[in-house]
Amino acid sequence: MFTTRPEIAATFGAVGSTHWIASQVAMAVLERGGNAFDAAAAAGFTLQIAEPHLNGPLGDCPIIVHDAASGRQSVICGQGPAPEALSVARVKGELGLDLIPGTGLLPAMVPGAFDAWATMLQSWGSWKLGDVLEFAIGYAERGIHYVPRIAATVESVRPLFEQEWPTSAALWLRDGGPRAGQLWRNPTLAETYRRVVREAEAAGGDRVAQIEAARRAWYQGFVAEAIDAFCRRTEVLDASGRRHAGLLTGQDMARWRAPVEAPLAYDYRGVTVLKCGPWSQGPAMLQTLAILAGFDLAGMDPLGVEYVHTVVEAMKLGFADREAYYGDPDFTDVPMAELLSEPYSQRRRGLIGRQASLELRPGGIPGHRAWVDHDAARRAQKLSEVAGVGEPTVSRLGVSGADTCHVDVIDRWGNMVSATPSGGWLQSSPAIPELGCCLGTRGQMFWLDESLPNGLRPGKRPRTTLSPGMALRDGRPWMAFGTPGGEQQDQWQPIMLTRMIDHGLTIQQAIDAPSFHTEHWPSSFWPRVARPGKVVLEGRFDAAVLKDLKARGHLAEMGGEWSEGRLSAVRREPDGQIFAGANPRGMQGYAVGR
Repeated sequence: MFTTRPEIAATFGAVGSTHWIASQVAMAVLERGGNAFDAAAAAGFTLQIAEPHLNGPLGDCPIIVHDAASGRQSVICGQGPAPEALSVARVKGELGLDLIPGTGLLPAMVPGAFDAWATMLQSWGSWKLGDVLEFAIGYAERGIHYVPRIAATVESVRPLFEQEWPTSAALWLRDGGPRAGQLWRNPTLAETYRRVVREAEAAGGDRVAQIEAARRAWYQGFVAEAIDAFCRRTEVLDASGRRHAGLLTGQDMARWRAPVEAPLAYDYRGVTVLKCGPWSQGPAMLQTLAILAGFDLAGMDPLGVEYVHTVVEAMKLGFADREAYYGDPDFTDVPMAELLSEPYSQRRRGLIGRQASLELRPGGIPGHRAWVDHDAARRAQKLSEVAGVGEPTVSRLGVSGADTCHVDVIDRWGNMVSATPSGGWLQSSPAIPELGCCLGTRGQMFWLDESLPNGLRPGKRPRTTLSPGMALRDGRPWMAFGTPGGEQQDQWQPIMLTRMIDHGLTIQQAIDAPSFHTEHWPSSFWPRVARPGKVVLEGRFDAAVLKDLKARGHLAEMGGEWSEGRLSAVRREPDGQIFAGANPRGMQGYAVGR
């Protein structure tokens, strides 16, 4: 099968990520004696500089790690919770909003990315924080190459920055703004990280003590103070069309640390797939696999209508349960054991016939209310009918297409990392001038109903779309994988995985193969729309597949030829070889190794 580039084969170590610079940074750390945890963190901080429209220092970052020394896998929850002052009564009652806006300061959660990286480094890394941050600081000070999409993103929100967000204009529109193919510096962010390193090193020479001091600087010191002051003094226009201040405080930040949890797991044909808990959408992939386990996917053409139809219908059922049952398990009883059980999966499997379902069908579980949002399709229709809801209006309110980053690493000792940094996009919230970056807006994923599993409550984690993945084969650590893509993250990943397991494709073959997605269920992002039955095929599918899907009742359409998927992955085989692949779409993802 043709691939756009070779699947990288190595024995020393390998990296796959959404940006070639991040991949090279991680590989440089491995070459200098660092382990996978040091390498992934260095790549993660670098991605904040290289792709500021996709992630930022004040964003989020769930991570799955495999520690070769102990043989255990862990999830680091880099998804921060809601501020204590952010409540349904405040947002719905006092402010009169039906949805939390997708931009501005109101939806800001406690920023989780920094503590997630720090937790990983403190527990499993070997490098000092200053050495890990050296790459990101250097790029921020001297400049980093910008791909065209960054400049286009800045241009899309230029009117908002010029008219409403002056701190962002000062940072991102100086000297006319960034230009594709040229270098761009962020000296303010470089100084933020330099100050963190100075405060870390003031704690003495011990590596762990330095990381702990850096955490204090971020969550109790000058970073938290700048965030607190900016949220208190600033009211900004957001996606609601109104101006709101932020409710995030220094106290909210000081009381939080990234928890370390056991991953959820499902065994699919000898492969144990690991995902984050139901504070993420990751278990929807496990439910999809549990449903698909009863079908003979190996007997289907991986580019044929039967495969696409079966996978889409299984994903619809898994994501319907996401809508009905998932939320922060510290606040809600999520029946994950039942949702992943074979009797339940068998009942769900029986709902899949030859025709597409246009309904949102969560399963019924005794003692649990299966609420789903049935207004999402109506909101989508309303948006399509309202004049002026196109790009100019969207840009004026700061709602510009945003995505995510991903990085996977395996080192020579067998350690593995899968991390999905996101949030804190330059277009999501006004820049905090003292820090050179902005807050994230993950709070938009809450419903304004405390009784729901994903209903807003102070101190609660919003159900994020971020979803790194890891897999064991025959009980041995096998693969780290993931992708950007919002709702598509846990659609593209099971497609890749089943094509590898059921059809024998390599990583690169599975990534390059034409993919697809559905928009059947409510989006996690403001304004929370759904398009029931919609399926988008990548343009390289045979036209007959599109025709057959339509005949089965899917509202199917053909997208661009290289438009579906942002995947990367690294895997380790029993003979010690390490293989890696990365997405060619967008011409910036890369895998490296030796």
